[in-house]
Amino acid sequence: RKMAKDNISKTNFDLWNLIGKVRHQIFLARQKELSEHNIAVRQAYVLRTINDLGPKATIYEVARIIERKVPVVSRQTADLERDGLIVRIKDKPKSNLFRLELTSKGLEIVKISDSSKLLDTIFVFLTKADRKKMESILNQILVNLDEYSS
Repeated sequence: RKMAKDNISKTNFDLWNLIGKVRHQIFLARQKELSEHNIAVRQAYVLRTINDLGPKATIYEVARIIERKVPVVSRQTADLERDGLIVRIKDKPKSNLFRLELTSKGLEIVKISDSSKLLDTIFVFLTKADRKKMESILNQILVNLDEYSS
């Protein structure tokens, strides 16, 4: 009985390692691809999120979606603003709430990032059914993690 549990634990550990390796390798490949345009992966991720949120883009909403702490996203958006990629707009003069908008330079980075051939190359072998199954499995893992951490 103990042997079967040990094998399951080892299998789960191996799967956890594999997920980590895949994530790390995709990150490195993406970093290499975007570095040709002087774009950081995390920068592209935040800009894509701001673009997707549109007029609802605030530091809080971006932090919620990318699962980072508000002060971290606040620093990132300050850097993005300094680099001319976004503008932070106060909705009300005395408000501490900033709405975030992409500049034309920020929009260009999103377009470059979206034209990635890397992701298409990596996932080319997956059928539509494979993608749905993979998405379902990964979402279930996230649900289990949310339940575990609650």
